Amino acid sequence: MKITMYTDGSSRGNPGKGGWGAVILVDRRQTTDNSKYDNLDEVIELGGREDMTTNNRMELTGAIEGLRHINAKQEKLMSNVYGLKSVEVCTDSQYVKRGMTEWIDGWIAKGWKGSTKKPVLNQDLWEDLKKEEERLQKGGVKVSWKYVPAHVGVTMNERADTIATMCADNANDLQLYRGPRSEYTLS
Repeated sequence: MKITMYTDGSSRGNPGKGGWGAVILVDRRQTTDNSKYDNLDEVIELGGREDMTTNNRMELTGAIEGLRHINAKQEKLMSNVYGLKSVEVCTDSQYVKRGMTEWIDGWIAKGWKGSTKKPVLNQDLWEDLKKEEERLQKGGVKVSWKYVPAHVGVTMNERADTIATMCADNANDLQLYRGPRSEYTLS
């Protein structure tokens, strides 16, 4: 089984009101030969907001909350029953992607100091994100990070952006989907 997750963050003002979104695509067909699991492909949309935040904090929060959604009980169930092998996090934030693939180990080694010897911004969220990645890795799940360009028609990234923006705006008409992928109207 593979999970692909699209995450995004938004802020109205920087700092200002902000929102985050995640679209989680659970693909069980790739790793099971058992037809009773064929209809279990699922889409899960998540979103949230903060009153005073920054865009980068919301980008990080979207990734954290998406990974956090794969909780320990589900993780064990997925590994044993469905064979969860990988989680791919797709983000339109080079800050998040490069932070997790290029910078974080150096920050940790330098006591959370950046190249300018100043404290790393958003250390609390970077620590949370690293913790979530490591939790999955300890369960034998490969976590990868992929940059996707923003606003170029990548359907699931556009949906994560819509969720994040609507959460930032505190939209009352936002409806988050959770259910079979076959019934998801955006895929």
